[in-house]
Amino acid sequence: MSYSLEDIKAHKTRKSLWLTLHKKVYDVTQFIDEHPGGDEVLLEEAGRDATEAFEDVGHSDEARDLLKGLQIGTLSQADEGALKTAPGVNTTVNKGPGGASQLPLFVVLALIVAFVAWKAGYLG
Repeated sequence: MSYSLEDIKAHKTRKSLWLTLHKKVYDVTQFIDEHPGGDEVLLEEAGRDATEAFEDVGHSDEARDLLKGLQIGTLSQADEGALKTAPGVNTTVNKGPGGASQLPLFVVLALIVAFVAWKAGYLG
């Protein structure tokens, strides 16, 4: 199914959270509490194109595999060209003071590895 940017913007709460990555649309509502980087990261990107933020973190192959089960469609062709220019569409990485990323990359990667290990039954 194809979704417009307006469709995606309508889903930016804990109860219904959609985002786009590489022109694919994901419903990550069920994943909010499990996200290793915390729910704030997803809520900040809710209803937007999160491709740049997702790639900046350097997600693992396991994290990318998890996305397959969350994809609900694709971005409409009419809106594909608007990703970089549409008001309210975030294509920048969230930075803290001084332009530094809010979480160091190794912390995020460690959280992802811990989550995958936990899901695979290696922890607890």
